Amino acid sequence: MKTVLITGGAGFIGSNLARSLNAKGYEVIAVDTLSEQIHGPYPQTSSLVHSLEGVARLVKGSVTDKAIMTDLLKSADVVVHFAAETGTGQSMYNVHHYSEVNIGGTTLLLDILASVPHTVKRIVVASSRSIYGEGRYRDSSGAFVYPSQRREADCEAGRFNPIDPRTGEDYELCPTDENSKIHPSSVYGITKQVQEQMVMTVAPLLGIEPVALRYQNVYGPGQSLSNPYTGILSIFANLIMQGREINVFEDGLESRDFVFIDDVVAATVLAIEHQNAAGDVFNVGSGCATTVLEVVDHLSRHIGAGAAFRVSGEFRLGDIRHNFADLSHISDRLGYQPQVPFAEGITRFAAWVAEEGPARDNYDQSLVELRNRGLMKGVSS
Repeated sequence: MKTVLITGGAGFIGSNLARSLNAKGYEVIAVDTLSEQIHGPYPQTSSLVHSLEGVARLVKGSVTDKAIMTDLLKSADVVVHFAAETGTGQSMYNVHHYSEVNIGGTTLLLDILASVPHTVKRIVVASSRSIYGEGRYRDSSGAFVYPSQRREADCEAGRFNPIDPRTGEDYELCPTDENSKIHPSSVYGITKQVQEQMVMTVAPLLGIEPVALRYQNVYGPGQSLSNPYTGILSIFANLIMQGREINVFEDGLESRDFVFIDDVVAATVLAIEHQNAAGDVFNVGSGCATTVLEVVDHLSRHIGAGAAFRVSGEFRLGDIRHNFADLSHISDRLGYQPQVPFAEGITRFAAWVAEEGPARDNYDQSLVELRNRGLMKGVSS
């Protein structure tokens, strides 16, 4: 029986992976800080923590704690490294903390593996689509381009799409593959890039097979409804249930690749088990772009018809306009194909949300923090 250590193992993706691995006969150890932002003020009562009962040995602790990590790594055959702070906007004003946890925790993990006896054969690191910054586009000549961070002046004027400076026209959006330019536009994205690069560079020198998974926007039942940095599906669903107005940033036509949790778990199991995964980097997504307005429409129909929303024109510095995954590589190498289309996934998510009911959140406060720090801007009148 193989032992898998999941850092961040009581989180949304980690707990779902733990249950899948347990069902396949693995011994699972989960280490997690049980952050209040994710689990609420009483983490031991959290549904994510309860879901690990009988499934995994849960250790409360941080990946920045050398004693805890040294002890846990001694008995692991595979490490799945999820532990990280995840809010894109929050990362822009908590720079030191994000660097300390995301980069420092990964550095410590690798340092321990280089220094003490262990049985680890493979590390799967959770990377992110955020390392790409803006996704891949095509210009009027047909060449691929990778636009840099959008200018504040253009966004203030309501010009949100990346623009070809030669023609003044919008670039054509294309799926982003693993060979696309890496140019993150947020501190969070930078930390994920460094995590990935460190694991992919150092692990082979230690005789450990590295795998990096660049997750798109993961959603599904069990996702935190109270965490204001967890993703727009949970945030919007919670606002609808409370009868509060949704603030749709920009013009609502910005898009993301929303991938259902079951597909993410399936891809991660492939990264753990498949020999072809060793030493490689893979996008994990649905391969489809969905706009924010489409998200609002789906949630409104499933949770609360006529949900109040306002297209505000506000935008966050560091946000991107579009990004969706090219899945050719992971399909060819590992046989991965997403099984849950967005229409089905959002239906399943909405049904779970309706059962859970609304949760107390700090969403409004998170927007105040961004505005107070000059990271939230509005369209000029």
